[in-house]
Amino acid sequence: MGRQLVEPDRRHVRLPRLGTIRTHENTRKLARRLDAGTARILSATVSFTRGRWFVSLQVEVMRQVRSPARPDVVVGVDLGVRHLAVLADSTGQITHVPNPAHLDTALAKLRRLSRRVSRRQGPDRRTSRAPSRRWVKADAERNRVHHRIADLRTDGLHKLTTTIRAEYGIVVVEDLNVAGMLANRRLARKIADAGFGQIRRQLTYKGGWAGGVTVDADRWFPSSKTCSDCGAVKTKLPLHVRVFACEQCALVMDRDANAARNLAALAAAVKAGTGVAGDQDAQASNPRGADRKTRTTTRPRTRPGGRAGGAIPHQRTETRDPRQAEAATLR
Repeated sequence: MGRQLVEPDRRHVRLPRLGTIRTHENTRKLARRLDAGTARILSATVSFTRGRWFVSLQVEVMRQVRSPARPDVVVGVDLGVRHLAVLADSTGQITHVPNPAHLDTALAKLRRLSRRVSRRQGPDRRTSRAPSRRWVKADAERNRVHHRIADLRTDGLHKLTTTIRAEYGIVVVEDLNVAGMLANRRLARKIADAGFGQIRRQLTYKGGWAGGVTVDADRWFPSSKTCSDCGAVKTKLPLHVRVFACEQCALVMDRDANAARNLAALAAAVKAGTGVAGDQDAQASNPRGADRKTRTTTRPRTRPGGRAGGAIPHQRTETRDPRQAEAATLR
């Protein structure tokens, strides 16, 4: 195993028991590393995913130590639905990354193909009925659209995270409760299409490759409600309000850009331990506990009545058979 798996024409791989197989992608990058001695193939795995056969080569690679283009610059990444990501760095530059919305773009086509599938004779497990050839053909056509959407989403997220990691040395990203956000039936489809969990995961492990640092903001950190200039915290900020207007100072700016600036300031504040905008220990206007999205109530452990919570002991009553009750009375 090793260099013998990749053919010299860089279009074929030779696998045990399967022989020589042509690949869709060119293997020139791997072949160059193998020829230079900077890579070694450990194993090969063949799988069938999304209607295609894939061969995954586990390779041990000698990587050079990389460094970001701006290692001292901190960037805050605020994820959203309107914009996939809003980047605000410590130099004051704000970048809006548009949301491609691959699923919404192909939704009309998917609905049409799904209607076609539903109108044809599909499989039935109860009666062991096999699907018709027309149903198999229509289902394969619909699955190809789903697979293309997934591939476009994966490609876009990888390009975004690689670009961020190649430029900035310190990246601050939110610890979002994606599973809880999917409970919102009005935004669940858009949130799932954006892939928030993948963005954070890729930024974390790519940070180790690029020699950067990843800072995870606390889930309860009010990045959207905090003013990025004076540090005042709003009590409430509904989701439909897209412009942040501070009541303490004259700051008026985009809601997502303000959140990204707070995330960028969070890394410097935590490192320095100062009470500035973005620091969790900052003393700001917070009359109703706006730094927590949920409010917990504590009850006294004991109440009058001798039991916890003042509960009344349940009185157990036994029921008998009426005939047994009459027999006991006659005795």
